[in-house]
Amino acid sequence: MYPQQVIDALRHVRYPGTGKDLIESGMLEDDIRISGFEVSFSLIFQKDNDPFMKSVIKASEVALQTYIDPNVTAKIHTKFIKQNGQSPTANHQSSLQAKHIIAIHSGKGGVGKSTVAANLAVALAQKGYQVGLLDADIHGPSMPKMFHTEDCRPVSVEIDGRTLIEPIEQYGVKMLSIGFFVNPEQAVIWRGGMASNAIKQLIEDAHWGELDYFLIDLPPGTSDIHLTLISSIQLTGVIVVTTPQPVALVDARKGVEMFQNEKINVPILGLIENMAWFTPAELPQNKYYIFGKEGGKALAEELHIPLLGQIPLVQSIREGGDEGMPIALQTGHPAAAVFEKIANSLNKL
Repeated sequence: MYPQQVIDALRHVRYPGTGKDLIESGMLEDDIRISGFEVSFSLIFQKDNDPFMKSVIKASEVALQTYIDPNVTAKIHTKFIKQNGQSPTANHQSSLQAKHIIAIHSGKGGVGKSTVAANLAVALAQKGYQVGLLDADIHGPSMPKMFHTEDCRPVSVEIDGRTLIEPIEQYGVKMLSIGFFVNPEQAVIWRGGMASNAIKQLIEDAHWGELDYFLIDLPPGTSDIHLTLISSIQLTGVIVVTTPQPVALVDARKGVEMFQNEKINVPILGLIENMAWFTPAELPQNKYYIFGKEGGKALAEELHIPLLGQIPLVQSIREGGDEGMPIALQTGHPAAAVFEKIANSLNKL
């Protein structure tokens, strides 16, 4: 089952007050969540004493079982345009409470975005901050591997009458990833709507607690997930990760332009140039510009955005990610110092 099937089924349900179906009437909220044959979503009514509410909810349940599968069970929430003089209202709110919500973005894959997100989260946690990390890369979740938590499975907890997902905590970082809920040996083949709704659920229905920083490791490029996040939560800003080579810079520029678009208008906190140069362990003072020299720095200057840091291409960073021990844990290591410097720059937000 996938969201479009739910939408198509609800086209067969008409609201008696207007004679229009629920989709045409704009009564379906964009919060469809699916687990096997269980589905939940919200219907929007004009007021909390709508006389057709119960019949519409019942008709919706019947439509799902008729047009999708008889085994479908539905949990239908209600939202109201007017209730007790306030507008709008909902039957629950997001549990996310974070002072700063920062998305980590890259225009293309393979530039080390997830490595940056993981090490930045650890660096902030080591400074004593409460840190949450969401692996929003649905099709390529890597945080379970980078934090050595591949075998962990989140549990449910009851908080104030709500059933919430308890994030996995490692190295002082609270973390959730779709990788905790799927078979790691199988590809995640989801339509855009399903992926977006899964991300919304990991944000809104998780017991994050009070956080100083909530980092979101976005999938590369631009997609429905990016637009869903922008419309669902108030981002403090975005950090763009790139490598120095021209092919990466082209995509990084597109990412910056997307977030700066007047319809989106999310602040760009800065750019990080990853794999800026290669430094062999036996020659720590040498720099070899394998992917080009200071391309990220030049792009930051051109676009008038801060250059938060230049991260060298060193073997220990790669080994730390593969072994589930981010290099930022090694206080005093030259590579760890780079992430610590970037974390310090975020303290000024």
